[in-house]
Amino acid sequence: MNVQVNETDGTSFHETIIQQGELISDKLHMLRMEYYAPDSKKTLRQFSLAEVAYYLGVTQSNIKKLHLDGKGPVPTTSISGRRTYTADQMFELRAYLDRHGRADFKNYVPHRRNGEALQVLSVVNFKGGSGKTTSAAHLAQHLALTGHRVLAIDLDPQASLSALHGIQPEIDKNPSLYEALRYDDQKKPISAIIQPTHIPGLDIVPANLELQEYEYDTPLAATSRVSPDGRLFFTRISEALKEVDGRYDVVVIDCPPQLGYLTLTALTASTSVLITIHPQMLDVMSMSQFLLMLGGILQSISEAGAEVRLRWFRYLVTRYEPTDGPQAQMVGFMQALFPKQMLSSQMLKSTAIADAGITNQTLYEVDRAQFTRSTYDRAMEALNGVNEEITTLIHKAWGRK
Repeated sequence: MNVQVNETDGTSFHETIIQQGELISDKLHMLRMEYYAPDSKKTLRQFSLAEVAYYLGVTQSNIKKLHLDGKGPVPTTSISGRRTYTADQMFELRAYLDRHGRADFKNYVPHRRNGEALQVLSVVNFKGGSGKTTSAAHLAQHLALTGHRVLAIDLDPQASLSALHGIQPEIDKNPSLYEALRYDDQKKPISAIIQPTHIPGLDIVPANLELQEYEYDTPLAATSRVSPDGRLFFTRISEALKEVDGRYDVVVIDCPPQLGYLTLTALTASTSVLITIHPQMLDVMSMSQFLLMLGGILQSISEAGAEVRLRWFRYLVTRYEPTDGPQAQMVGFMQALFPKQMLSSQMLKSTAIADAGITNQTLYEVDRAQFTRSTYDRAMEALNGVNEEITTLIHKAWGRK
């Protein structure tokens, strides 16, 4: 096979892309050093009284009264009297309310109860740019900030979810879920690769390029007598999660944007699926092909002994511009086709989310003062609406009202 060379300097194509990959990595490293010193860790800002009240599900006056009565953690108070709490203080306050709240209204700590199964939610889309990783990151953080014990799994070798939580695979050399999925004797328990994040209640299994090895190893293992369990590739995430089942309430998996073995293994471990969709004709057409392929593959692996048993799945409209006529028409089209599977909330396209992403942050991490208030508030209202709806679905799966 002839390989085309670069038309300017005679360099082969594979050499060129390696050089450019290294160049991008070096420049990203320099940018990262501007925001984070080599020995620094990502930190979380303090939260306003209104934010704390929202995450705890109480009124601001309730929290003020606790402070004035000398109960619970002591917030930072500015000269103007503005109270702010750290995330750790917010969790301390949640525990205090749960211990001392009314006996008939103790739902401040929403951890799993006896008989409630671990919820595993996969966020998928066949096409990049659909807001998949952004949705997964904001959902995992919202669940943690509202008191759930969350494990985020970055299953995308591009590692964008990891980067949002301060982990750069090309610099940090972190292990990935591949270590718990591999077919040889170097396989590790998932507990050995879980890392804490800067958000209390949220842990992560980071990603790296090594995850791509799973796509090559699986078909070889499936036909190998040495690895007879390779035929059961679709159970490997389920088996890995059994070790940490009691530590978490919800697992959020950011799947790669292709229909490979990683995605299929995640889907067969899932109790729910969120499919992100950008409301434009080409994206919806692409999604239709994705669904047809997915259905066919799932039917095949079902015949091989695996089943995807979901409590629910939903379509989430992302990067939505309500004033865009064709987009609004496409959303109406989807809602008419799938009234039960469409989330009623949509994630709006927002410069606030895009600008936060430049510094590898989510909207929950940045301070409102950094943005035009109306822009920030509009994005946050949409974001919370989406995540509240998903949280309700998770609680319903547990049988809660």
